[in-house]
Amino acid sequence: MNNRLGLHANVWVAGWSDEEAIRAIDKTAEFGFDLIEISAMAPHLMNIDLTRKRLEQAGIGVTMSLGLDAEKDISSLDPDRVRAGEAHLMDVVSTARDIGATHVCGILYSAFQKYSEPATSAGVASSIEVMARVAEKAAASGITLGMEVVNRYETNMINTATQAVEYCRRVGAPNVKVHLDVYHMNIEEADAVAAIQATGDYLGYFHTGESHRGYMGTGSIDLKSMFQALARIGYAGPITYESFSSRVVGQPLTGILGIWRETWEDGDDLVRHAKMYTQSQMIAARNAVSRKSSLA
Repeated sequence: MNNRLGLHANVWVAGWSDEEAIRAIDKTAEFGFDLIEISAMAPHLMNIDLTRKRLEQAGIGVTMSLGLDAEKDISSLDPDRVRAGEAHLMDVVSTARDIGATHVCGILYSAFQKYSEPATSAGVASSIEVMARVAEKAAASGITLGMEVVNRYETNMINTATQAVEYCRRVGAPNVKVHLDVYHMNIEEADAVAAIQATGDYLGYFHTGESHRGYMGTGSIDLKSMFQALARIGYAGPITYESFSSRVVGQPLTGILGIWRETWEDGDDLVRHAKMYTQSQMIAARNAVSRKSSLA
């Protein structure tokens, strides 16, 4: 598993002012991560030149993630919302290109919200039609789009790996991949290991974390089995750690994600532990899979 290890910027900062960008990039590099994942909720506020130059100075890569808001929902039956969502996704891809990002991931296919009704077939078809056009632009800059599988309280469209694979198949673009996240899988999948294996080559991005979004290995997620599943399918994409604290992110993200209790206080300690834990699990998983292969 020669995966690039990433860290979500919200561990360090709430937004992306010049000061926040410098701090997040420098801290991520300081702890030896290969890349930083930046929230693209407001790409128009990003200082592209400063971000690109700071990334180059730090010697780390970058990915971006976001969730569409209700007014930009490409799964909506309102054509104005669909048009606004497509325009926003195109803008994000342009920003990603300009800062040198390799991936744009998240809830790209619908709004980042709790829906009161299930997704409609017309809404899914609209989303797929838009995504195909966005994927074409992304492909021109070598950017992979990751459809994040999230829980039922954050979307009504893609809650399981099976749904994500089917969505990607329907889009039919080689740079449209599945983005799995252990936090969401722990809620929605009947068997997370089987879901990883069934996703196979469609897997393009992976989020680690914990059931309570705190220190890895202190919650209810069977991370050992998940890392072994990644090794078995030969997953070579980014593995990015994601954790949130209301002391860092504030509103509105605290409210959207329901961060009502703090699971960590010291970001440096959290990040140091996450990197050590991830590396040890990757080594153990690789050795376990290799040993089983040699005995077969």
